[in-house]
Amino acid sequence: MRLFIAINFNGETRSRLLALRDELRSHSERGRFSLPENLHLTLAFLGECDERQTTAAKTSMDEAVFDPLEVDVDCIGRFKRDGGDIWWAGVRENKALLDLHQKLTSGLCSRGFSLEKRKYNPHITLGREVVTETLSRPIEPFGETVSRIDLMKSERLGGKLTYTSIHQKAGG
Repeated sequence: MRLFIAINFNGETRSRLLALRDELRSHSERGRFSLPENLHLTLAFLGECDERQTTAAKTSMDEAVFDPLEVDVDCIGRFKRDGGDIWWAGVRENKALLDLHQKLTSGLCSRGFSLEKRKYNPHITLGREVVTETLSRPIEPFGETVSRIDLMKSERLGGKLTYTSIHQKAGG
């Protein structure tokens, strides 16, 4: 199974993210834009996992104690790529979010996972292979209080990229 640990959003935050995605789409020549149900904030990407690794990921989540935390979106930006950029909604860095990320990655690494070494850049992907003249910019901040994280399975069902929660951990 292809897995990642994520924060999923409530309806109001998801609607605001969709408005950003739709605005980007309307100003783009082309791109593959995220489905509404797939908008999330990745905390750790695990990749292909067997049953043992899936159990280890669940244990790492269960051991990551955290209090509910604020997640605020405050900009849109991009990662430059040949053939079209990856556009995202940027999340304002905060200590609680970075601490949660660190707890998760420490627990995962101690259980044998090889995770990306680059600095954590919290964001929500709005589109891939996007060609647009739009510029990265700050936006009016919005967000929510997050009190749960999910272990997500990624798969193609009927040609559609589908993310399904297979384990949850509540904060508090």
